[in-house]
Amino acid sequence: MSPRLRGRVESLVRRLWYARDPGLALRALRACLAPLSAVTAFVARRNRNRARALAAPRPPLLVVGNLVAGGAGKTPLVAAIATALCARGLRAGIVASGYGATRNDPRLVHAGDDAASAGDEPLLLARATGLPVAAGRDRAAAVARLLAAHPRLDLVVADDGLQHAGLARSVELAVFDERGIGNGRLLPAGPLRAPLAQAATMDALALNGEAPAPIAHPRQFRFRIEPLRFVAVDGHAAPLEPQAFVRQAHGQRLAAVAGIAAPQRFFATLRALGLQPQCIELGDHATLGRAGLAALAASLVVMTAKDAVKCAAWADSRCWALEVQAVPDPALIDWLTETIRGRTPA
Repeated sequence: MSPRLRGRVESLVRRLWYARDPGLALRALRACLAPLSAVTAFVARRNRNRARALAAPRPPLLVVGNLVAGGAGKTPLVAAIATALCARGLRAGIVASGYGATRNDPRLVHAGDDAASAGDEPLLLARATGLPVAAGRDRAAAVARLLAAHPRLDLVVADDGLQHAGLARSVELAVFDERGIGNGRLLPAGPLRAPLAQAATMDALALNGEAPAPIAHPRQFRFRIEPLRFVAVDGHAAPLEPQAFVRQAHGQRLAAVAGIAAPQRFFATLRALGLQPQCIELGDHATLGRAGLAALAASLVVMTAKDAVKCAAWADSRCWALEVQAVPDPALIDWLTETIRGRTPA
């Protein structure tokens, strides 16, 4: 699929899922897709029952995932949680699916690996945290690979996997952002991967920014995503604090590219810093290729850290990545520390 066609399809999907007044054509499309949503519901309930029937894992496994398709900030939250729990004295490792990678087998991921084979999100987590990371489409096999290499871990944190039937878990954290649950329908008619009622059976909700809680839950925590620094993708210059980069970019022609599920959040962050870039949506997990970069008529090119790990081999001196960090409510870390320690054998 060409980038232009992919962009049009993703734009249509966003309107289908999130438009407040979708119009007759989109309402008709939702109705046509309803039978497929019923299939999604059946599969999600079956997978949920299978996962809950599995024996409790040792060491404990924390799943940080979302019921809504697309990015809600869970990957930076995983990095922040794992790092914070390590600071509390727990030895943590991370697993991720490695979606879009050329390899599907369970594998260890290191900071110097190639993004195409490792997967962009596992590689980003390895670089951001310095912790042991494993990836694989079969997350249970990825967990086994991680523990074989690091048998003394106190816990494993899974980046997504709420719907993964074969993944035994100890604690489930469902992440939601400002998009909420859209039209409230299940895939493909809406953005929900599973019936919303499943959120009530999870251990806690993590709400990004001012996101409203989509369902009543006794345990809710908030976190925010903050810009941390701008990093030259080719390493030609030292990292810059956000406002220092804004000063450097003043008067220059700036392009911003994003190959993530919620590109508008990235673009809004740049505008909030005072930048006014030409915004280019690549599509979720898409890569800014060598030819695409060369074709950009811009003095500076800003991208997400996830995009940067995929195009580092051909990035030029115009390319800068915005690194962000999740800042969770301290009460979330307190609760997780107590919960994980209570489930870790002495």
